[in-house]
Amino acid sequence: MCDMFGEDEKLNADTEKNFEKDCHMCDAIGHEIKAVNHLMHRKMLESAAKNGVDKVTIMHGWIIAYLYNNQDNDIFQKNLESEFSISRSSVTNILQLMEKKGYIKRESVENDARLKKIVLTEKGMSIKSSIDKAIISNEQEFDSIFTCLLYTSDATDEYRGVDLGGVRIPT
Repeated sequence: MCDMFGEDEKLNADTEKNFEKDCHMCDAIGHEIKAVNHLMHRKMLESAAKNGVDKVTIMHGWIIAYLYNNQDNDIFQKNLESEFSISRSSVTNILQLMEKKGYIKRESVENDARLKKIVLTEKGMSIKSSIDKAIISNEQEFDSIFTCLLYTSDATDEYRGVDLGGVRIPT
């Protein structure tokens, strides 16, 4: 049985039997979320390519936008780890690739040579507007789809397998 109830909660036999029968929902929701995430990811890549930023990964785009919007602050690797909830090793790999592609550079800080602030290069700044167009386009489309799904009765049945604005809801 799904472990949704605390040990103190008592279910009568009929409720428990019905819950066991419908418990597949506990397992299926993770699959559905993963499928929607995959579709959104693919749509974001398509949108990025249409806006001329197909050489930038989605995370690179988010980091470029974050750095651009925080130009007045010193941004360090730890800030990116916190902001995007990703591990130190992941951020290290991402930043190395971004540096190699010429989107960012690392600069020493006056009072501590060990610290390196992360700064956008001209190349990184030049693709910012294209990234913004892709993000805005995707956000509007996803907002429309999720609003439709949220406020439509029996939305999961009615829209399952339907193509909504280029994003197909999983069957």
